[in-house]
Amino acid sequence: MKKISFSILAAILLVSCTKFLDKSPLDKLTPEQAFVNENTLQLYVNSFYTQMLPNGPTIYKGDVMSDITVPNAVPQYIGGTFGSQQSSGWSWTTLRNINYFLEHYNNPAITQKARNHYAGIARYFRALFYFNMVKQFGNVPWYSKTLNVEDASMYKTQDSRILVMDSVLADIDFACNNIYVAKDNSASQITKWVALALKSKICLFEGTFRKYHTEISIPVSATQWFQEAADAASKLIVSGTYKLQNTGAPDKDYRSLFISENPVSTEVLLAAVYNNSLKKWHDAAWWYNSATLGSRLGLSKTFMNTYLNSDGSRFTDKAGYDTMQFQYEVKNRDSRLQSTIRAGAYKRTDGSPAPPDFTVSYSGYQIQKFSMDDKYFDTRSESYNSIPIARYAEVLLNYAEAKAEMGTLSLADWNLSIGALRSRAGITNTTMPVSADPYMQQLFPDISNAVLLEIRRERAIELAAEGYRYNDLIRWKAGKLLEKGYDGIYVPAKDKLLDLNEDGKFDVCFVDKTPATRVPGVTYFLLDNVTSKLSKGTGGNLLWLNNTPKKYDDKKYLYPIPANDMLLNPNLVQNKGW
Repeated sequence: MKKISFSILAAILLVSCTKFLDKSPLDKLTPEQAFVNENTLQLYVNSFYTQMLPNGPTIYKGDVMSDITVPNAVPQYIGGTFGSQQSSGWSWTTLRNINYFLEHYNNPAITQKARNHYAGIARYFRALFYFNMVKQFGNVPWYSKTLNVEDASMYKTQDSRILVMDSVLADIDFACNNIYVAKDNSASQITKWVALALKSKICLFEGTFRKYHTEISIPVSATQWFQEAADAASKLIVSGTYKLQNTGAPDKDYRSLFISENPVSTEVLLAAVYNNSLKKWHDAAWWYNSATLGSRLGLSKTFMNTYLNSDGSRFTDKAGYDTMQFQYEVKNRDSRLQSTIRAGAYKRTDGSPAPPDFTVSYSGYQIQKFSMDDKYFDTRSESYNSIPIARYAEVLLNYAEAKAEMGTLSLADWNLSIGALRSRAGITNTTMPVSADPYMQQLFPDISNAVLLEIRRERAIELAAEGYRYNDLIRWKAGKLLEKGYDGIYVPAKDKLLDLNEDGKFDVCFVDKTPATRVPGVTYFLLDNVTSKLSKGTGGNLLWLNNTPKKYDDKKYLYPIPANDMLLNPNLVQNKGW
């Protein structure tokens, strides 16, 4: 009998190649010795967490390619040359490790409940693996067993999306039905509730992708996927295991989810957990507040306009909303605005005021969502706030959207989901709309349903900068939004000193040439009128990199299969257009 290394339990079968493992790993323990009790099953599945779950930086850097953010450079995928030579991600090592476990875990000496639990976790990760692959590449080969070099199916072509996604659904259903129920307040373990949250995400993605991407001609209706999404979300909601973090302090509750060392267990189901005493740190504050380290990511003016007023009315219904200066436009708005960007009277922990920093931000809407308030963290990789991977708020959004797509969203459903999110944000009128917002219709011209447009508004605001937006644009077939220009705050005139936080001190001045005599404390933003300029010449909205063309062809909804992998397996069919 072939032997398997004990390192599979912690080192992810490092003897594998990066594509397919072409040999059985050889070392000391046979499978019968390795999978002897519940502890060894747990030890093995623990390795999947580091292989499969996103870390903090993956999440807080995840919205660089988005229509709602303004980075320091246009991503290559939409602004440069990109093809199969630049593509990556066609890697199957993790899948083989999962399949190996599923082939060997079923030891009768271990209780059936325990075996099902750990098999459920493995199948959760297999569902997640394939979900990520399908999002990126579309049709992919389905493998439910380990492969060796002599196995001809290693070189087969892609299976149909129907087969793969039906298999994903079977895996996530098994996970939902068999993983232990107990809530994990550390937000570090896969539980039944985490599996239900993932199922709602997977099914909503697949339902909307099938609905809006009519070119793929899948005969199976999207409705069944919407129903699966709504049902999964409903089970989690009805359980009462989680709720929105809402202490009645809208200026604090939302942001507390992103700057707390311990995950806020009322709402956060799963997190990338960091810990100061263990020196497990990340660089979010440095990345967001550095002129050199990160992407200098801010939000766009077009997106900022979508935040409602605190009374629930539309900001874009106000006369002059498009020429309103920063210090005024941030007032009396959805509280998530000032929890997401530097605005208003925001101060650091030392009491110093912190208006938008134009040595960092190109739009003026400087993101602070994941930044700890102490300046100390702005210059080092020592932030220790845990970063949510899955939140109850997302489950509510999934539920509302799936129901709205089916045309079954009731007033009670709205109040349970979108209404509750807006109430937590301090919005006083959370009633379901009866007419479509013309501003939102400009963004999504193919959508006339007033409620669906509001759900899309809510999703963007609630999940801003958490890495969701690009996948949302993919599934909605709204990639053309990535072609729009990067816009920022309204500037009344060049050479005018601006006080952005109304503390009596000037903060920034937009100039063609830096003056010989500078006002202390003022950042002089140099406009070259090419990469950076004002929309009306001497005034207007700050525009950034609008001289760099951005192109999002239909082929880009799926990445090309990497060229090297096409050479290794000539049976693969390259995605259309590549």
